[in-house]
Order: sequence, then structure tokens, then C-alpha cells
Amino acid sequence: MGYYLSDGIYPRWATFVKTISLPQGPKARLFAERQESVRKDVERAFGVPQARFAIIRDPARNMVKGYLGMIMKACVILYNMIVEDERDSYDLTFDYDDVDDNTPQPNVHPGHHPCYAAYLRTVAEIHDPALHACLQSDLIEEI
Repeated sequence: MGYYLSDGIYPRWATFVKTISLPQGPKARLFAERQESVRKDVERAFGVPQARFAIIRDPARNMVKGYLGMIMKACVILYNMIVEDERDSYDLTFDYDDVDDNTPQPNVHPGHHPCYAAYLRTVAEIHDPALHACLQSDLIEEI
């Protein structure tokens, strides 16, 4: 299971590393500062390619990690080629509200997928807020 940097709008899932909105104490403040800084860097780096390549947005949840790596590399290469080709006329501003989110969701049925039970267990684990709190506490101590 991977981890994703997120802000306050995301749920308290075990895969989201959220910032602390009102950090109490020096450790929590340092964690919040570093998490927010890195999250903003990542958002800037992937915002425009995410708008150009729908495959980066939603379908990634159900893909094999090895494929995801290859897809990301291909999108980064294509994006760099586009930027180079359109260097003088390219607009680097990005607004998430302008992205159409009409990517179809995968059709998973219990009788058709051999790993459906494992999939449901993973989803339940991810949605556990106690795991999220434990992850955040461990990261605060690590930093």
C-alpha cells in the first residue's frame, strides 16, 4: 500500500498523509510545515500533466504498480516533449476546477474477479481512520 500527501479535504484514510490544521508543539509544527511544503511541490509538478493525461487521474487505483511506473514515465516524457514543442506559447497555470472528471470507474463484480475478497479487505484497511492517526503519529516522531 502506498501513501499520498493530501490536505484537509481528503478523508482520514490510512493511505493519506494529511497535514495538521492546528499543530500543537514543535514536532507537530515541523511535521505540518514539511508535509505542506512537499505536497505543494508535488501538486505543482503533476498538476499540468494530470490535466493533459486522464490515465494519471482516476484509473491508477486498480493498476499494477509496475504498470503505473511505466505509465508515469511515458506521461512525463510526452509532457516534456509537448513543453519543448510549445515552449513559447505554453501556459503553466493550472486550475483543478477546469478538469473534466468523466473517467469511467472499473466494473468489479464478486463473481468475475479472483482477488475480490483481497480487494475488499484492502479497501476496508485503507478506510480505517485509526490507521491514519497511527501513520501520522509515526511520521511526526520520525521527522
